[in-house]
This record gives sequence, C-alpha cells and structure tokens, in this order.
Amino acid sequence: MGRPMNRQVTVISRIVPMIVGIYGACHAVAPAAAAAVPDLLGHLTAVCALNSGDTAGMRRVFTDGRVLKARVDGPAGTPFRSYHRILMPGGGEWVVSRLSPGGRLRRISLEWHAPAPDGARAVMAVNASGDCRATEGRRLVYDAGGHAETLEILSADLTEVVFREPLNPPVPADSAPSQDAVRVAVIDTGVNYTLPLFRGRLARNAAGDLLGYDFWDMDRRPFDLDTARSPFFPLHHGTAVTSIILREAPEAAIIPYRYPRPDMTRFEDLVAHADRAGAMIVNMAMGSNAASDWGAFARAAKARPHMLFIVSAGNDGRDLDKVPVYPAALDLDNILTVTSAEIDGRLARGSNWGASGVDIMVPGEQVAVTDHRGAAGKASGSSFAVPRVTALAARLLARHPDWRGPELKAAIIKRARLPFGGDEPILRHGWIPDPTDDFEG
Repeated sequence: MGRPMNRQVTVISRIVPMIVGIYGACHAVAPAAAAAVPDLLGHLTAVCALNSGDTAGMRRVFTDGRVLKARVDGPAGTPFRSYHRILMPGGGEWVVSRLSPGGRLRRISLEWHAPAPDGARAVMAVNASGDCRATEGRRLVYDAGGHAETLEILSADLTEVVFREPLNPPVPADSAPSQDAVRVAVIDTGVNYTLPLFRGRLARNAAGDLLGYDFWDMDRRPFDLDTARSPFFPLHHGTAVTSIILREAPEAAIIPYRYPRPDMTRFEDLVAHADRAGAMIVNMAMGSNAASDWGAFARAAKARPHMLFIVSAGNDGRDLDKVPVYPAALDLDNILTVTSAEIDGRLARGSNWGASGVDIMVPGEQVAVTDHRGAAGKASGSSFAVPRVTALAARLLARHPDWRGPELKAAIIKRARLPFGGDEPILRHGWIPDPTDDFEG
C-alpha cells in the first residue's frame, strides 16, 4: 500500500499561537463525557501482569473473547514486542500492544474498538509506562456519518479532556490565488488548510470552493491525516511537504489531495480530477514496494503525457535498479524520480539511488518546513527533495506558460550535473546543487 516517504521531521520552534483556537488549549477544558466503554484501567492492570507472549493469559483476562491475531516478535522467553487483537461477544474488540526490549516492559497500550455497522470502530485507548501506570488516554469522537472528527487527549485517569485535535475540520472560506498562479497538485496525506500558511495559496473554483479532494474518505476535506498505523496516533506528512513548495515557488497555487489508501484504484479518478483542475505539475512524495498498488495510477498518468509527475525515490538505502519502488519504477516518460542529496552533492544517508531508476537528486536534508500544527522545523529525506523540484517546475511554468510536461522535465534535467565523487553512476542524470537558482543558461 502506498505511503508517504519522509525520513524525519524535527520541530525546532514553538507552535504558531494563532492555531490554539483550532486545536484546543493544552489544559483541562472539560470533563470527559461518559461513554459506553468497558473499564480500560481495570483491564490495563490485568494485562500488565501478563508476560508479553502470554496469549493464554489474554484469553483469561478477556473472558469469552476470541484471539483474532497474536504476534510476538523476538526470542522465545524474552520477546521485545507483542500484539494481540481479541474479538468479544457482541462485536467489540480489544487491542493490546506491548514493547519490552530485553524482556523488560517499557510501554503498553490498550485499545477498545466498539461494535459499529462497518465493523469494530476505534473509540478509546490508554497508554502506560513500564511500571504499568497510565500516562494518558485517547478518545475518538465521530460525526453522524461515522467519520472521526476529533481526537481527544485525556488525563491519566481518563476523567478530563486536556487537548482536542481536529481530524476533519471544514475548509475555511478564503480568497483564491491570482488567476496567473501555477496550479500544482500535491498528492499526499492532505494539508492543514486551517493554517495561516495556506491563506490565499489554495486553488479554488469560481464559487470559492477548494479544488482539491480527499480520496481516502471521499469528501471535500483533504485534511492532513494518516491513520494507517494507528487511529489514535495519526501521522502527518503533506503539510510539511507542501510548505516547501509554498516557500520556494511564490507563483504556485496548491490543489491538495489526500491519497486513496483504502482503495488505490481511485488513483485513476484522482489523476483525472487533477487534470480537470488545471494541474500540469503533480508532487508525489510517496510510494510502496508493490507494483500492484499502482496500476490505476499508471494508466491515468500514461494517458496524460502533458502532465509531469515528480515522485520520490524513497529512503530504504537501496539500489532501485535492483529492488524497485513504485511509482518511481514505472516506465513512463512523464515521471521524474527524485532522491535526496547532502549539501555537497553526496547521496544522503538512507536515500535510494539507481543509475537507471532515479533521475536526479537535490539537497533534501535539514530542509526548513512548517508542520501540520504550524510549527517551524527541519525535515530530511527524499520526501523533502521532491517538493524542491516541484517548486522549480512551478517557477519554470510561470515563466513559460506554453510549456507542458515534456518541456518542464527536459529543462529540469538540463540543470543536472555529475555528483561529487564515486566511480559508478548512481543517477540517470545527476544532481542539482541549488534548485532555487532560476538561471537559465
């Protein structure tokens, strides 16, 4: 399944004060509303007394439950990680995750997933430290349509809400960018369109509606959210990626898309949507190992040679000519594959390469970003090299509005030079030392 491909994001400054009203102040604001959930703290105490791999013990704790999944990682007797999912009568499920390096408990998480028409739905979780003391709770609040709209961080005793994080807020009304702006599609985990950063920079139609779309939830709110790993600990990626384009390409107007992780065949509709919206340039800092994930995307991209798809090489430290990543490895002329370089032109540690499979690299380490909360930070990896090339493409298109994908790709490749050192080629074309340099020689 496709996924964002960043290596790391480090926050280096405080959150912009203006977003406090959106996210909720970081102190107790209201009692936690009563909910029909079992006794999480009581069950936490019971499972803490078990050993990591004690599946039989899990059955004793969760009476009448059926173990759907049990995974124990590590040597027998001293597993360092375990995961159990237990189905209860009535359709609810418990999920127990333990981290025990060296056989010593460091962290444990207990989740309750309540019965719902579409299967068990994540509702509440409690996290504890190695001494089994609860450190915090987390609760998901759903709207009438069954979509999670708020993540509540709870006190350790689960009695108070200390923080609220929106998961699917409405898109604020705003003015559209200039008609001369270059429309750039960003396919990622979405963007936090509530931030001042995006004011006046999101492409809109004549009615003022956002042109992007959420192909994960299938709604008009492509908010920055990736719940694939855990609904209680969502990841955020697209805002940081997009912030680089906004900074390095003042000419760009963003069309944000949340990628269709539940059904990758939706990529065909997504690419068609971006084409209709007027995006000539598409930023895709994402990928996966499975070619089967990308059939719909490949068909849609091949049918639109006028569009340029700038994609990530990934961060697995491997040669893509031998072990490919997709969509980077697709045999399409309108794909430009980018990896991350150090400032001196060396391949960045952990970045993928390929004499045939990777086109160019640009400095993508410790790049300044704005994260999904509005905080300034630094980020590294091919995910943050890709938007630097996208920004370059947007500036080129602003100066040459008659250009299409082939001309943009050729102009970018023309800037590449041989990377520093090494006897064997690691890239098809080379590296661009400064993608913000607009000199056209």
